[in-house]
Amino acid sequence: MGELTGMTIAEARDRLRAGEVTAVELTEACLSAIDAADALGAFVHKTPEIALERAKAADVRIAAGDAPAMCGIPVGIKDLFCTEGVPSQAASRILDGFVPGYESTVSARLRDAGAVMLGKLNMDEFAMGSSNESSVYGEAVNPWRRGNDDARLTPGGSSGGSASAVAADLCLAATGTDTGGSIRQPAAFTGTTGLKPTYGRCSRWGIIAFASSLDQAGPITKSVRDAAIMLGAMAGHDPRDSTSADVPVPDFEAALKGDVRGKVIGVPKEYRMDGMPAEIEELWTRGGSMLKDAGAEIRDISLPHTKYALPAYYVIAPAEASSNLARYDGVRYGHRAKLAEGDGIVEMYRKTRAEGFGHEVQRRVMIGTYVLSEGFYDAYYNRARKVRALIKKDFEDAFADGVDAILTPATPSAAFGLGELTDADPVRMYLNDVFTVTVNLAGLPGISVPAGLDRMGLPLGLQLIGKPWAEAELLNTARALEDAIGFASKPDRWW
Repeated sequence: MGELTGMTIAEARDRLRAGEVTAVELTEACLSAIDAADALGAFVHKTPEIALERAKAADVRIAAGDAPAMCGIPVGIKDLFCTEGVPSQAASRILDGFVPGYESTVSARLRDAGAVMLGKLNMDEFAMGSSNESSVYGEAVNPWRRGNDDARLTPGGSSGGSASAVAADLCLAATGTDTGGSIRQPAAFTGTTGLKPTYGRCSRWGIIAFASSLDQAGPITKSVRDAAIMLGAMAGHDPRDSTSADVPVPDFEAALKGDVRGKVIGVPKEYRMDGMPAEIEELWTRGGSMLKDAGAEIRDISLPHTKYALPAYYVIAPAEASSNLARYDGVRYGHRAKLAEGDGIVEMYRKTRAEGFGHEVQRRVMIGTYVLSEGFYDAYYNRARKVRALIKKDFEDAFADGVDAILTPATPSAAFGLGELTDADPVRMYLNDVFTVTVNLAGLPGISVPAGLDRMGLPLGLQLIGKPWAEAELLNTARALEDAIGFASKPDRWW
Protein backbone atom coordinates (compact mmCIF):
# COMPACT_ATOMS: atom_id res chain seq x y z
CA MET A 1 0.00 0.00 0.00
CA GLY A 2 2.73 2.45 1.00
CA GLU A 3 4.56 1.91 -2.25
CA LEU A 4 1.50 2.96 -4.23
CA THR A 5 0.42 5.94 -2.10
CA GLY A 6 4.02 7.18 -1.88
CA MET A 7 4.28 7.69 -5.63
CA THR A 8 4.44 11.08 -7.27
CA ILE A 9 1.90 12.07 -9.91
CA ALA A 10 4.53 11.59 -12.61
CA GLU A 11 5.45 8.10 -11.37
CA ALA A 12 1.80 7.04 -11.06
CA ARG A 13 0.95 8.40 -14.51
CA ASP A 14 3.74 6.38 -16.09
CA ARG A 15 2.85 3.19 -14.22
CA LEU A 16 -0.84 3.57 -15.00
CA ARG A 17 -0.10 3.90 -18.71
CA ALA A 18 2.32 0.97 -18.61
CA GLY A 19 -0.40 -1.20 -17.09
CA GLU A 20 1.67 -1.89 -13.96
CA VAL A 21 -1.11 -0.63 -11.70
CA THR A 22 -4.74 0.37 -12.18
CA ALA A 23 -6.45 3.53 -11.00
CA VAL A 24 -8.77 1.38 -8.89
CA GLU A 25 -5.83 -0.29 -7.12
CA LEU A 26 -4.17 3.07 -6.53
CA THR A 27 -7.42 4.58 -5.25
CA GLU A 28 -8.12 1.66 -2.93
CA ALA A 29 -4.61 2.01 -1.47
CA CYS A 30 -5.23 5.70 -0.78
CA LEU A 31 -8.66 5.02 0.75
CA SER A 32 -7.10 2.46 3.11
CA ALA A 33 -4.37 4.94 4.07
CA ILE A 34 -7.00 7.61 4.77
CA ASP A 35 -9.05 5.29 6.98
CA ALA A 36 -5.92 4.49 9.00
CA ALA A 37 -4.97 8.16 9.47
CA ASP A 38 -7.88 9.73 11.36
CA ALA A 39 -5.35 10.91 13.97
CA LEU A 40 -4.11 13.47 11.43
CA GLY A 41 -7.54 15.06 10.99
CA ALA A 42 -6.75 15.73 7.33
CA PHE A 43 -9.80 14.30 5.54
CA VAL A 44 -13.09 15.64 6.90
CA HIS A 45 -15.54 14.35 4.28
CA LYS A 46 -14.54 11.00 2.76
CA THR A 47 -16.01 10.10 -0.64
CA PRO A 48 -15.01 6.47 -1.33
CA GLU A 49 -17.98 5.75 -3.62
CA ILE A 50 -17.23 8.74 -5.83
CA ALA A 51 -13.53 7.87 -5.80
CA LEU A 52 -14.01 4.27 -6.95
CA GLU A 53 -16.51 5.30 -9.61
CA ARG A 54 -14.08 7.86 -11.04
CA ALA A 55 -11.17 5.41 -10.76
CA LYS A 56 -13.07 2.83 -12.85
CA ALA A 57 -13.84 5.49 -15.45
CA ALA A 58 -10.18 6.52 -15.47
CA ASP A 59 -9.06 2.94 -16.14
CA VAL A 60 -11.37 2.84 -19.17
CA ARG A 61 -9.89 6.10 -20.51
CA ILE A 62 -6.34 4.90 -19.94
CA ALA A 63 -7.03 1.60 -21.70
CA ALA A 64 -8.49 3.52 -24.64
CA GLY A 65 -5.41 5.72 -24.89
CA ASP A 66 -7.50 8.82 -24.13
CA ALA A 67 -5.95 9.86 -20.85
CA PRO A 68 -4.69 13.30 -19.79
CA ALA A 69 -1.78 13.43 -17.35
CA MET A 70 -4.02 13.62 -14.24
CA CYS A 71 -6.22 10.70 -15.30
CA GLY A 72 -6.44 8.12 -12.52
CA ILE A 73 -4.52 10.24 -10.01
CA PRO A 74 -6.12 10.24 -6.50
CA VAL A 75 -6.32 13.76 -5.04
CA GLY A 76 -7.83 15.54 -2.06
CA ILE A 77 -9.93 18.68 -2.41
CA LYS A 78 -9.74 21.49 0.15
CA ASP A 79 -13.09 22.10 1.82
CA LEU A 80 -13.16 25.63 0.36
CA PHE A 81 -13.96 24.23 -3.12
CA CYS A 82 -17.64 23.59 -3.77
CA THR A 83 -18.13 19.98 -4.87
CA GLU A 84 -21.45 18.84 -6.29
CA GLY A 85 -23.35 16.58 -3.92
CA VAL A 86 -20.58 16.65 -1.30
CA PRO A 87 -20.60 18.87 1.83
CA SER A 88 -18.57 22.05 1.35
CA GLN A 89 -18.40 23.96 4.61
CA ALA A 90 -15.20 26.03 4.47
CA ALA A 91 -14.60 24.39 7.88
CA SER A 92 -17.28 26.65 9.39
CA ARG A 93 -20.32 25.89 11.51
CA ILE A 94 -22.27 28.56 9.65
CA LEU A 95 -22.22 26.35 6.52
CA ASP A 96 -23.24 23.21 8.40
CA GLY A 97 -25.31 21.02 6.10
CA PHE A 98 -24.52 22.96 2.93
CA VAL A 99 -24.27 20.57 -0.03
CA PRO A 100 -23.72 22.44 -3.32
CA GLY A 101 -25.60 21.50 -6.45
CA TYR A 102 -22.65 22.65 -8.56
CA GLU A 103 -18.91 22.08 -8.92
CA SER A 104 -16.15 24.67 -8.66
CA THR A 105 -14.33 25.30 -11.94
CA VAL A 106 -10.99 24.04 -10.61
CA SER A 107 -12.35 20.79 -9.15
CA ALA A 108 -14.45 20.30 -12.30
CA ARG A 109 -11.34 20.66 -14.47
CA LEU A 110 -9.53 18.07 -12.37
CA ARG A 111 -12.56 15.77 -12.57
CA ASP A 112 -12.79 16.19 -16.33
CA ALA A 113 -9.06 15.42 -16.61
CA GLY A 114 -9.78 12.09 -14.92
CA ALA A 115 -8.46 12.90 -11.44
CA VAL A 116 -10.03 10.87 -8.63
CA MET A 117 -11.50 12.85 -5.72
CA LEU A 118 -10.89 10.96 -2.47
CA GLY A 119 -12.68 13.49 -0.26
CA LYS A 120 -12.62 16.95 1.26
CA LEU A 121 -9.71 18.26 3.31
CA ASN A 122 -9.48 20.16 6.59
CA MET A 123 -8.58 23.85 6.68
CA ASP A 124 -8.80 26.98 8.79
CA GLU A 125 -12.33 28.36 8.90
CA PHE A 126 -12.98 30.39 5.75
CA ALA A 127 -9.21 30.08 5.08
CA MET A 128 -8.49 32.52 7.90
CA GLY A 129 -5.50 31.19 9.78
CA SER A 130 -1.95 29.91 9.67
CA SER A 131 -2.21 26.78 11.81
CA ASN A 132 -5.47 24.92 10.97
CA GLU A 133 -6.70 25.47 14.53
CA SER A 134 -9.81 27.49 13.66
CA SER A 135 -11.63 24.61 11.91
CA VAL A 136 -15.06 23.45 13.02
CA TYR A 137 -13.80 19.91 12.38
CA GLY A 138 -10.95 20.27 14.84
CA GLU A 139 -7.24 20.60 14.18
CA ALA A 140 -5.34 19.02 11.33
CA VAL A 141 -2.04 17.57 12.54
CA ASN A 142 1.38 17.61 10.90
CA PRO A 143 2.72 14.09 10.23
CA TRP A 144 6.20 15.38 11.17
CA ARG A 145 7.39 15.44 14.78
CA ARG A 146 10.28 17.08 16.60
CA GLY A 147 12.79 14.28 17.14
CA ASN A 148 11.37 11.95 19.78
CA ASP A 149 8.89 14.55 21.03
CA ASP A 150 5.25 13.45 20.90
CA ALA A 151 3.93 17.02 20.78
CA ARG A 152 1.42 17.52 17.97
CA LEU A 153 2.57 20.12 15.46
CA THR A 154 0.62 22.33 13.10
CA PRO A 155 0.70 21.48 9.39
CA GLY A 156 0.28 25.21 8.73
CA GLY A 157 -2.75 26.97 7.35
CA SER A 158 -5.09 27.58 5.93
CA SER A 159 -4.50 24.56 3.64
CA GLY A 160 -3.32 22.45 6.57
CA GLY A 161 -5.36 19.37 5.74
CA SER A 162 -4.10 19.43 2.15
CA ALA A 163 -0.44 19.63 3.20
CA SER A 164 -0.83 16.99 5.93
CA ALA A 165 -2.54 14.56 3.54
CA VAL A 166 0.13 14.91 0.85
CA ALA A 167 3.02 14.67 3.31
CA ALA A 168 1.52 11.54 4.91
CA ASP A 169 0.93 9.88 1.51
CA LEU A 170 -2.84 9.77 1.95
CA CYS A 171 -3.23 11.18 -1.56
CA LEU A 172 -0.83 11.93 -4.38
CA ALA A 173 -1.67 15.65 -4.43
CA ALA A 174 -4.24 18.13 -3.18
CA THR A 175 -5.80 21.45 -4.02
CA GLY A 176 -5.16 24.45 -1.82
CA THR A 177 -5.91 28.15 -1.86
CA ASP A 178 -3.50 30.95 -1.07
CA THR A 179 -4.66 34.37 0.16
CA GLY A 180 -1.55 35.38 2.10
CA GLY A 181 0.58 32.24 2.06
CA SER A 182 -1.95 29.48 2.71
CA ILE A 183 -0.40 27.08 0.16
CA ARG A 184 3.27 27.95 0.57
CA GLN A 185 3.45 28.05 4.39
CA PRO A 186 1.81 24.62 4.91
CA ALA A 187 4.00 23.18 2.17
CA ALA A 188 7.12 24.49 3.94
CA PHE A 189 5.92 23.07 7.28
CA THR A 190 5.32 19.59 5.83
CA GLY A 191 8.18 19.06 3.38
CA THR A 192 5.93 19.30 0.33
CA THR A 193 5.85 21.58 -2.72
CA GLY A 194 3.25 24.36 -2.80
CA LEU A 195 2.54 26.59 -5.79
CA LYS A 196 0.53 29.82 -5.73
CA PRO A 197 -0.11 30.81 -9.36
CA THR A 198 -0.46 34.33 -10.73
CA TYR A 199 -3.74 35.93 -9.63
CA GLY A 200 -6.25 35.09 -12.35
CA ARG A 201 -4.44 31.96 -13.62
CA CYS A 202 -6.97 29.63 -11.92
CA SER A 203 -10.67 30.40 -11.74
CA ARG A 204 -12.12 31.40 -8.37
CA TRP A 205 -15.66 30.40 -9.42
CA GLY A 206 -17.13 27.97 -6.93
CA ILE A 207 -14.41 28.61 -4.34
CA ILE A 208 -15.87 30.05 -1.14
CA ALA A 209 -14.45 33.55 -0.98
CA PHE A 210 -12.25 35.02 1.75
CA ALA A 211 -10.57 38.06 0.13
CA SER A 212 -11.49 38.22 -3.53
CA SER A 213 -8.55 40.32 -4.77
CA LEU A 214 -6.04 37.99 -3.08
CA ASP A 215 -7.46 34.43 -3.21
CA GLN A 216 -5.89 32.05 -5.71
CA ALA A 217 -6.11 28.26 -6.07
CA GLY A 218 -3.04 26.11 -6.55
CA PRO A 219 -1.60 22.62 -6.03
CA ILE A 220 0.21 21.03 -3.09
CA THR A 221 2.30 18.14 -4.38
CA LYS A 222 5.32 15.92 -3.71
CA SER A 223 7.56 17.49 -6.35
CA VAL A 224 7.97 20.45 -8.68
CA ARG A 225 7.15 18.24 -11.68
CA ASP A 226 3.89 17.22 -10.02
CA ALA A 227 3.03 20.88 -9.38
CA ALA A 228 3.57 21.58 -13.08
CA ILE A 229 1.37 18.65 -14.13
CA MET A 230 -1.45 19.51 -11.74
CA LEU A 231 -1.41 23.25 -12.49
CA GLY A 232 -1.83 22.41 -16.17
CA ALA A 233 -5.12 20.69 -15.34
CA MET A 234 -6.34 23.39 -12.94
CA ALA A 235 -5.53 26.53 -14.92
CA GLY A 236 -7.40 28.27 -17.71
CA HIS A 237 -9.79 31.10 -18.49
CA ASP A 238 -13.28 30.95 -17.04
CA PRO A 239 -15.90 33.48 -18.22
CA ARG A 240 -17.85 32.91 -14.99
CA ASP A 241 -15.01 34.53 -13.02
CA SER A 242 -14.53 38.20 -13.94
CA THR A 243 -10.96 38.10 -12.56
CA SER A 244 -9.97 35.01 -14.56
CA ALA A 245 -7.38 35.95 -17.18
CA ASP A 246 -7.79 34.95 -20.79
CA VAL A 247 -4.16 33.96 -21.30
CA PRO A 248 -2.77 30.76 -22.84
CA VAL A 249 -1.93 27.85 -20.53
CA PRO A 250 1.48 26.55 -21.57
CA ASP A 251 2.77 23.02 -21.10
CA PHE A 252 4.29 23.62 -17.68
CA GLU A 253 5.86 20.18 -17.48
CA ALA A 254 7.62 20.58 -20.82
CA ALA A 255 9.29 23.72 -19.47
CA LEU A 256 11.12 21.76 -16.75
CA LYS A 257 14.59 21.71 -18.24
CA GLY A 258 16.30 22.50 -14.95
CA ASP A 259 18.65 24.87 -16.77
CA VAL A 260 19.06 28.25 -15.07
CA ARG A 261 22.30 29.33 -16.73
CA GLY A 262 22.23 33.08 -17.30
CA LYS A 263 19.17 33.63 -15.10
CA VAL A 264 19.29 36.39 -12.51
CA ILE A 265 18.01 35.48 -9.05
CA GLY A 266 17.27 38.41 -6.76
CA VAL A 267 17.82 38.24 -3.00
CA PRO A 268 15.89 41.04 -1.24
CA LYS A 269 17.74 42.60 1.69
CA GLU A 270 14.45 43.53 3.40
CA TYR A 271 13.70 39.85 4.03
CA ARG A 272 16.70 39.59 6.38
CA MET A 273 14.69 40.35 9.47
CA ASP A 274 15.66 40.73 13.11
CA GLY A 275 15.24 37.51 15.04
CA MET A 276 15.33 35.26 11.97
CA PRO A 277 16.57 31.80 13.07
CA ALA A 278 20.16 31.12 12.00
CA GLU A 279 19.05 27.87 10.36
CA ILE A 280 16.73 29.70 7.99
CA GLU A 281 19.40 32.32 7.21
CA GLU A 282 21.89 29.53 6.42
CA LEU A 283 19.35 27.65 4.32
CA TRP A 284 18.59 30.79 2.32
CA THR A 285 22.29 31.42 1.70
CA ARG A 286 22.84 27.81 0.73
CA GLY A 287 19.91 27.92 -1.70
CA GLY A 288 21.43 30.95 -3.42
CA SER A 289 24.80 29.21 -3.63
CA MET A 290 23.21 26.15 -5.21
CA LEU A 291 21.50 28.25 -7.89
CA LYS A 292 24.78 30.07 -8.48
CA ASP A 293 26.56 26.73 -8.91
CA ALA A 294 23.86 25.81 -11.45
CA GLY A 295 24.80 28.86 -13.53
CA ALA A 296 22.49 31.58 -12.25
CA GLU A 297 23.60 35.03 -11.16
CA ILE A 298 22.70 35.91 -7.57
CA ARG A 299 21.99 39.61 -7.18
CA ASP A 300 21.14 41.60 -4.04
CA ILE A 301 18.01 43.65 -4.61
CA SER A 302 15.76 45.98 -2.63
CA LEU A 303 12.00 45.73 -2.18
CA PRO A 304 11.72 48.86 0.00
CA HIS A 305 8.04 48.68 0.91
CA THR A 306 8.20 45.11 2.25
CA LYS A 307 7.93 46.25 5.86
CA TYR A 308 4.48 47.67 5.16
CA ALA A 309 3.13 44.49 3.55
CA LEU A 310 1.83 42.72 6.64
CA PRO A 311 -0.08 45.75 8.00
CA ALA A 312 -1.53 46.47 4.54
CA TYR A 313 -2.57 42.84 4.11
CA TYR A 314 -4.31 42.75 7.48
CA VAL A 315 -6.38 45.77 6.47
CA ILE A 316 -7.25 44.70 2.92
CA ALA A 317 -7.97 41.01 3.60
CA PRO A 318 -10.33 41.58 6.56
CA ALA A 319 -12.08 44.38 4.66
CA GLU A 320 -12.83 42.04 1.76
CA ALA A 321 -13.76 39.24 4.18
CA SER A 322 -16.24 41.53 5.92
CA SER A 323 -17.94 42.15 2.60
CA ASN A 324 -17.82 38.53 1.39
CA LEU A 325 -19.08 37.02 4.63
CA ALA A 326 -22.06 39.37 4.90
CA ARG A 327 -24.05 36.83 2.85
CA TYR A 328 -24.00 34.22 5.62
CA ASP A 329 -27.12 35.00 7.62
CA GLY A 330 -28.95 31.69 8.12
CA VAL A 331 -31.79 32.59 5.77
CA ARG A 332 -31.33 30.28 2.77
CA TYR A 333 -28.74 27.67 3.80
CA GLY A 334 -26.37 26.63 6.53
CA HIS A 335 -26.72 27.09 10.27
CA ARG A 336 -29.61 29.10 11.74
CA ALA A 337 -29.78 29.91 15.44
CA LYS A 338 -32.81 28.97 17.51
CA LEU A 339 -34.81 32.08 18.23
CA ALA A 340 -36.71 33.14 21.31
CA GLU A 341 -40.30 34.25 21.10
CA GLY A 342 -40.42 37.80 19.86
CA ASP A 343 -37.03 37.71 18.15
CA GLY A 344 -37.06 39.48 14.79
CA ILE A 345 -34.85 39.20 11.74
CA VAL A 346 -32.09 41.35 13.24
CA GLU A 347 -31.86 39.00 16.24
CA MET A 348 -31.79 36.03 13.87
CA TYR A 349 -28.84 37.51 11.99
CA ARG A 350 -27.00 38.42 15.19
CA LYS A 351 -27.46 35.07 16.92
CA THR A 352 -26.79 33.02 13.79
CA ARG A 353 -23.55 34.81 12.97
CA ALA A 354 -22.40 34.75 16.59
CA GLU A 355 -22.96 30.99 16.76
CA GLY A 356 -21.85 30.19 13.23
CA PHE A 357 -18.55 32.05 12.98
CA GLY A 358 -15.51 31.10 15.06
CA HIS A 359 -13.47 33.63 17.02
CA GLU A 360 -10.84 34.25 14.32
CA VAL A 361 -13.47 34.86 11.64
CA GLN A 362 -15.39 37.17 14.00
CA ARG A 363 -12.19 39.09 14.72
CA ARG A 364 -11.43 39.62 11.03
CA VAL A 365 -15.01 40.54 10.14
CA MET A 366 -15.02 43.18 12.87
CA ILE A 367 -11.65 44.56 11.79
CA GLY A 368 -12.82 44.65 8.18
CA THR A 369 -16.08 46.36 9.04
CA TYR A 370 -14.18 48.93 11.10
CA VAL A 371 -11.67 49.86 8.38
CA LEU A 372 -14.49 50.22 5.83
CA SER A 373 -16.64 52.37 8.09
CA GLU A 374 -17.27 56.07 7.62
CA GLY A 375 -14.40 58.09 8.97
CA PHE A 376 -11.88 55.26 8.75
CA TYR A 377 -12.14 54.21 5.08
CA ASP A 378 -9.54 56.72 3.91
CA ALA A 379 -7.34 56.39 6.99
CA TYR A 380 -7.03 52.60 6.71
CA TYR A 381 -8.45 50.93 3.61
CA ASN A 382 -7.48 53.51 0.99
CA ARG A 383 -4.04 53.94 2.56
CA ALA A 384 -3.52 50.16 2.48
CA ARG A 385 -4.50 50.09 -1.19
CA LYS A 386 -1.88 52.75 -1.94
CA VAL A 387 0.76 50.73 -0.07
CA ARG A 388 -0.26 47.68 -2.08
CA ALA A 389 0.40 49.59 -5.30
CA LEU A 390 3.87 50.53 -4.03
CA ILE A 391 4.66 46.91 -3.14
CA LYS A 392 3.59 45.81 -6.61
CA LYS A 393 5.82 48.49 -8.15
CA ASP A 394 8.81 47.25 -6.11
CA PHE A 395 8.51 43.89 -7.82
CA GLU A 396 7.91 45.46 -11.23
CA ASP A 397 11.08 47.53 -10.85
CA ALA A 398 13.11 44.47 -9.86
CA PHE A 399 11.89 42.46 -12.84
CA ALA A 400 12.39 45.42 -15.19
CA ASP A 401 15.99 45.59 -13.95
CA GLY A 402 16.67 42.11 -15.28
CA VAL A 403 15.76 39.89 -12.32
CA ASP A 404 14.14 36.62 -13.45
CA ALA A 405 13.07 35.26 -10.04
CA ILE A 406 13.40 36.18 -6.38
CA LEU A 407 14.63 33.80 -3.67
CA THR A 408 13.42 34.17 -0.06
CA PRO A 409 12.64 31.98 2.94
CA ALA A 410 9.11 30.55 2.90
CA THR A 411 8.43 30.88 6.63
CA PRO A 412 10.09 32.51 9.65
CA SER A 413 10.27 29.17 11.49
CA ALA A 414 9.64 25.44 11.22
CA ALA A 415 6.26 24.02 12.26
CA PHE A 416 5.24 25.02 15.77
CA GLY A 417 3.15 23.09 18.28
CA LEU A 418 -0.62 23.18 18.17
CA GLY A 419 -1.75 25.65 20.81
CA GLU A 420 1.61 27.40 21.08
CA LEU A 421 0.56 30.60 19.29
CA THR A 422 -3.17 30.66 19.95
CA ASP A 423 -3.01 33.17 22.76
CA ALA A 424 -4.34 36.64 23.41
CA ASP A 425 -2.01 38.18 20.82
CA PRO A 426 -3.08 37.16 17.30
CA VAL A 427 -0.25 39.23 15.80
CA ARG A 428 2.20 36.46 16.74
CA MET A 429 0.25 34.11 14.48
CA TYR A 430 -0.07 36.71 11.71
CA LEU A 431 3.74 37.04 11.56
CA ASN A 432 3.85 33.58 9.97
CA ASP A 433 2.81 35.29 6.73
CA VAL A 434 5.66 37.80 6.75
CA PHE A 435 7.50 36.28 3.74
CA THR A 436 4.43 35.35 1.71
CA VAL A 437 1.85 38.15 1.79
CA THR A 438 3.81 40.41 -0.58
CA VAL A 439 3.30 37.86 -3.37
CA ASN A 440 -0.49 37.98 -2.98
CA LEU A 441 -0.59 41.76 -2.73
CA ALA A 442 1.33 41.97 -6.01
CA GLY A 443 -0.62 39.14 -7.68
CA LEU A 444 2.57 37.21 -8.50
CA PRO A 445 3.29 33.47 -8.71
CA GLY A 446 5.28 31.94 -5.85
CA ILE A 447 6.41 28.44 -4.96
CA SER A 448 7.72 26.82 -1.78
CA VAL A 449 10.24 24.02 -2.24
CA PRO A 450 11.41 21.78 0.64
CA ALA A 451 15.02 22.71 1.30
CA GLY A 452 16.23 20.88 4.39
CA LEU A 453 15.58 19.92 8.00
CA ASP A 454 16.16 22.01 11.10
CA ARG A 455 18.08 20.75 14.14
CA MET A 456 14.85 19.15 15.46
CA GLY A 457 14.36 17.23 12.22
CA LEU A 458 11.51 19.40 10.90
CA PRO A 459 11.29 20.51 7.25
CA LEU A 460 12.06 24.05 6.13
CA GLY A 461 11.19 25.58 2.77
CA LEU A 462 12.58 28.17 0.38
CA GLN A 463 10.33 30.42 -1.69
CA LEU A 464 10.83 31.49 -5.29
CA ILE A 465 8.79 34.41 -6.64
CA GLY A 466 8.29 34.81 -10.38
CA LYS A 467 7.07 37.30 -12.94
CA PRO A 468 3.34 37.53 -13.73
CA TRP A 469 2.17 34.64 -15.96
CA ALA A 470 5.69 33.16 -15.90
CA GLU A 471 4.84 30.02 -13.93
CA ALA A 472 6.66 27.91 -16.52
CA GLU A 473 9.90 29.82 -15.95
CA LEU A 474 9.35 29.83 -12.18
CA LEU A 475 8.76 26.07 -12.12
CA ASN A 476 11.92 25.52 -14.14
CA THR A 477 13.95 27.52 -11.62
CA ALA A 478 12.27 25.64 -8.78
CA ARG A 479 13.18 22.36 -10.48
CA ALA A 480 16.84 23.41 -10.60
CA LEU A 481 16.72 24.25 -6.88
CA GLU A 482 14.94 20.99 -6.09
CA ASP A 483 17.55 18.99 -8.03
CA ALA A 484 20.41 20.75 -6.25
CA ILE A 485 18.91 20.25 -2.78
CA GLY A 486 17.87 16.62 -3.27
CA PHE A 487 15.37 16.68 -0.40
CA ALA A 488 14.04 13.15 0.11
CA SER A 489 13.07 13.01 3.80
CA LYS A 490 9.71 11.67 4.90
CA PRO A 491 8.03 11.75 8.32
CA ASP A 492 8.22 8.61 10.44
CA ARG A 493 4.78 7.01 10.62
CA TRP A 494 3.20 7.37 14.08
CA TRP A 495 -0.47 7.84 13.20
